[in-house]
Amino acid sequence: MSVLLKDKVEIRENRLHTILTFNGDAKSLDEASRDNKLKIGRFKFSQCGNCQEGCAFMQVYSIHDAAVVSHSPIGCYANVSERWNGMANVAKIRGKDSFSHHAICTNIQESDTIYGGAKKLRHAIEEAYKRYSPKVIYVTTSCASGIVGDDVHSVAKEMSAELGIPVFAVECEGFKSRIWSTGFDAAFNGILNTALKAPEKKQEDLVNVFNFSGVDTFTPLLKTINLRPNYLVETRSFEEISRMAEAACTSTICETLGTFVADRLEKIYGVPQVRAPAPYGIQWTDRWLREVAKLTGRESIVEEAIKKEHERIAPELNELREFFKGKKVYIFSGASYAHNMASVCYDLGLEVIGITTYHHDQQYDTKEINTVKYLVETIGNVPNYTICNKQPYQVIKFLSKLSPDFLIVRHQALTVLGYKLGIPSIMEGDSNKCVGYDGTIDLGRRIQKILKTRKLYENIARNVEFPYTEWWLKKDTDPFAFVGGL
Repeated sequence: MSVLLKDKVEIRENRLHTILTFNGDAKSLDEASRDNKLKIGRFKFSQCGNCQEGCAFMQVYSIHDAAVVSHSPIGCYANVSERWNGMANVAKIRGKDSFSHHAICTNIQESDTIYGGAKKLRHAIEEAYKRYSPKVIYVTTSCASGIVGDDVHSVAKEMSAELGIPVFAVECEGFKSRIWSTGFDAAFNGILNTALKAPEKKQEDLVNVFNFSGVDTFTPLLKTINLRPNYLVETRSFEEISRMAEAACTSTICETLGTFVADRLEKIYGVPQVRAPAPYGIQWTDRWLREVAKLTGRESIVEEAIKKEHERIAPELNELREFFKGKKVYIFSGASYAHNMASVCYDLGLEVIGITTYHHDQQYDTKEINTVKYLVETIGNVPNYTICNKQPYQVIKFLSKLSPDFLIVRHQALTVLGYKLGIPSIMEGDSNKCVGYDGTIDLGRRIQKILKTRKLYENIARNVEFPYTEWWLKKDTDPFAFVGGL
């Protein structure tokens, strides 16, 4: 096994010096991050949050012919039906084979926390093999299995030898990391350990794109320079994933998701990463296409392709920029994706008055990549930049203070905060719709439409009562009053 591939991944707090809280501006964040000066901070309480187990499960479950055993209580397994429906839709959109359910929960109960759950885990792996005939089985761990101390890796190795297929333990107990994105790293580590193999041949026109779900926007974008995307890992088969080292280069929709796996793919098999910000907005799409062209030997055609795309969208882009003069936007999303949204909004002529991200990696596995630096270089300093891990009580303070014209969020439940404050809100999710040149225009059209509904939001706000005290809702109350250890 390569020294780059291990049974488990070091958590982001230690590996990337990730933080969960910050209050300042984008330039200060970038400067302090260069020497890992910022501390993770401690919340005295949390209203909500995510778990790295969910992120890990989401990735390995999305592989078409895998099976997943969740070694957890049934409550940790509760979002599987949602993932199944989502993957079925993605498979249909992308023209893949139908996506069927392929997961089992060991249903850890009180007796298992006393006597151990290894026997139950073996049975669940055997059952997953019988039911689904998978090419690979991933076992995701949970807080319960971690506290009990079940030796999941040993069970997985024993069952792999018995069944004759890879069985790998994806270590993603929620309590081990307060950064739920660590779950992406744990899942990709499992995928690399089980699926990655040396390339039989190089496909010089293939670009790996580590992505979530959504529509296929990378095919038309890459077609402008005669390339095609290899979407990873959602809805792909085990065999398709195993050939990812054949690609000419690797990119990702956001560095939070994919730089761990891209870095290892480059170091093990020499598949270069695209060292440019993801293709969101006009400037970043230009930069991304030029870097991809450089890595694939298409520098002679990329400038003409960019010129044609600029000319094609220019009339509508100019109209949108005229419409958005004086309009202000606030963005609330995962770290790198928030920077992507800011790039698109800036190129539409909007003023980005504030950004809140869920966490911040002070460095990436690939040291040359720095999305906050890209952000400041492109749009200038964002004066109101905060980090909080989805705490509504804080976000309400940020939004009330700045009163943006509209709000863009990544996760659906957060749009409700905008509604309650009378702010038109867009939930961008995993749609991929705002990728590239067409994506910039598409987002502009959607913002135009939603700004016409302001009266609706104002009516909602007049009939909402927040569950907070008058003291907390005062404008001069510090949003970070319940955060310590900085």
